[in-house]
Amino acid sequence: MGIHGIGFGMDEMLQGFAVALKMGATKKDFDNTVAIHPTASEEFVTMR
Repeated sequence: MGIHGIGFGMDEMLQGFAVALKMGATKKDFDNTVAIHPTASEEFVTMR
């Protein structure tokens, strides 16, 4: 799994996901995450 994004604040948003992936997080782990609303990063954990 990889993450790509373009836009304001993406550097901060992607850093958290990079840590999760480095720790072995899977798509299922992201699916089981409760998203903080309203945030742009919630789009990554609510993608199906």
